Amino acid sequence: MKVLVACEESQEVCKAFRAKGHEAFSCDIQLCSGGHPEWHILGDVLTILNGNSTFITEDFKMHEIKGTWDLIIAHPPCTFLTCTGNRYFSLSMYGGKALKRIKDREDAISFFMNFVYCDCPRVVIENPIGIMSTRFRKPDQIINPWQFALTEDEETEKRTCLWLRGVKPLIPLWDTKPDIKYVYFPSGKRQTLWYYNTRCLHHSERAKAASKTFPGIAKAMAEQWG
Repeated sequence: MKVLVACEESQEVCKAFRAKGHEAFSCDIQLCSGGHPEWHILGDVLTILNGNSTFITEDFKMHEIKGTWDLIIAHPPCTFLTCTGNRYFSLSMYGGKALKRIKDREDAISFFMNFVYCDCPRVVIENPIGIMSTRFRKPDQIINPWQFALTEDEETEKRTCLWLRGVKPLIPLWDTKPDIKYVYFPSGKRQTLWYYNTRCLHHSERAKAASKTFPGIAKAMAEQWG
């Protein structure tokens, strides 16, 4: 299959499909960190989204996709789509900064919808819990890393929405929730250890770490959708 993994610099999903013999490419405006520049397209994914296009991978080689992609898995940026930052949209509290954030959210919604309407028979769009559940529709599936965990490091919670077209919902590897590791605060609040460790990273690395697909989920995608 010809597989496009949009907005993925980590190449976790791309590598999982490559391991199954598929012609998979990742695409992002950032250089890849997954170690396979020969599979990474550095640039605007919208220019190749509907197939019938040529593109250059990070190793400066030319490729051509005739017809549409067989499968597109998209990870549109969630900074302005997630519900965790809703308070920053308050005009009474943040004024002009909130106005800019509202515009940024509308731009993010528009970018998300490009994947909804793209010319491809099988499309998966991934995002955290956020505004697209109301501005678009409810997701077809909500998954957690622990359901597909291959190692103890993946036995954590990170609710992720999947909007599906042309593919079936993922079948979890595990049905029983493990003992999730949490960090507890004096206020009584808690965070998963995975989230806490991610938040402790330098801000330049935090977003990459938080958006990276867990290996178990990537493997399940390749096995079940490939």
